[in-house]
Amino acid sequence: MKTEQEILQNTSESTRKKKMDLGYDSQGIKKTMRYYHYLGDGAATVTLNSINGLVGILTYFYTDKVGIAAATVGTLMLVTRILDAVADLLMGKIVDATKSKYGKARPWMLWMAIPALVSIILLFTVPAEASSTTKTIYALITLVIATAIVYAAVAIPYGSLMAMRTKSSEERGKMGITRSIYGYIMGMVIAIGLIPITNMLGGDQSAWIKVAVVIGIISCLSLLVTFASSKEETGEVIKGEVEDNVPFLESIKLLFKNKYWVMMLFAQLFINMTYILSGSTGVYYTKYILGNENLVGIMGAVGLIPVIIGFAAVGPMIKKFGLAKTARIGIALGIFATLIRCFMPYSFSAALILGGIATFATIPMMAVGGVLVNNTVEYGEWKFGKRLVGMVNSANSFGVRVGSGLAGALIGWILAFGNYDGTLETQPDSAIFSILIVTVYLPLILFILTYLFLRKYDLDGKYPQIIKELEARRNK
Repeated sequence: MKTEQEILQNTSESTRKKKMDLGYDSQGIKKTMRYYHYLGDGAATVTLNSINGLVGILTYFYTDKVGIAAATVGTLMLVTRILDAVADLLMGKIVDATKSKYGKARPWMLWMAIPALVSIILLFTVPAEASSTTKTIYALITLVIATAIVYAAVAIPYGSLMAMRTKSSEERGKMGITRSIYGYIMGMVIAIGLIPITNMLGGDQSAWIKVAVVIGIISCLSLLVTFASSKEETGEVIKGEVEDNVPFLESIKLLFKNKYWVMMLFAQLFINMTYILSGSTGVYYTKYILGNENLVGIMGAVGLIPVIIGFAAVGPMIKKFGLAKTARIGIALGIFATLIRCFMPYSFSAALILGGIATFATIPMMAVGGVLVNNTVEYGEWKFGKRLVGMVNSANSFGVRVGSGLAGALIGWILAFGNYDGTLETQPDSAIFSILIVTVYLPLILFILTYLFLRKYDLDGKYPQIIKELEARRNK
């Protein structure tokens, strides 16, 4: 017979479990996260978007501040991104093999905090007085450190953490929204503030280094916040779930048999090219089409309006339309806005209004893209009997990186084809047209391609049943 103390202890334990129990989402999947978990989880996106945003603006920094030729920069960006993509694949296997008291993915947030700080600063310490070859080699090495090593060692574990944290598509959706808000804020700080702030500090290379130090410190602290506030659910919530030790080449074959993963591979590739173009080419448009490079800050500030509206709208849109349809609606709107802008490419008003609509159009995909990718983990496990969390995120990141590399390379190559010269105050007509290609015409093509690969993604409706069947298999 139980003593009074044991009864009180059992009652207390039962009460504690009830308080911790968050219930189930609308699809009947157990929830695991409170509001502060989302806030902490999203912080690491600041680091990723800091590196992405700074790398995006490096084309301008290299051509106009340290004197590297545009064509060389384009090739440099493509080579680096290919190395990045290979590094992502390797990082996927490393994450799957990681063993620590903190889990597989979470510890990388801690381990990469200081390297992130250092790598961001190194990007802008190119020896400006050195030979062209020396500058190019230095730029290549520091880019590889920042993107192929540090970025990969944060992005792949961070992406995997979503699948390891919760199975709830609803909670993953909220994680995606929170992450994209953090990331977009940091991206916009760089897009809006970097040129005006560095100009205010003198506009020379030392000004860029000073700003990089501040951004590096913020990025370091952001990773520590995510590490401190996150966890990997390896107990009751994801009972019986283990990472399958699948050989590398077999993993790749299984991924390409996963039709939804393939759809997201290409959709992420093309939309990421759109992000890079948007973040990297505005300064060329304002400087040479509008005649004032500081207008990039004004355009970015005005662009915050559709961003705020977009993040306010994306949650209700997901509830009403689901994840994939929300993304498709956004992309369709982007096609509409950029198509109209093609008929008035020199208009500042069109750049503000239609560019704002195009910005709004990217928010849904930004918010749900990672969720749509991670939901393919369960589909692959259900379809082929193998669970590939790290490889799903790393191989998908392969497509994102190649997209970023292609976008960066295209910027440099198209500018070079148009005889762009960063030392000239006035560019030839061919260079002006090349700027219009990368800022107006090419984004339309990328929006269309993104939509084409998203149009048949219908996993949302199948996902709850897939989860139920997977749980039934594990309970046998």
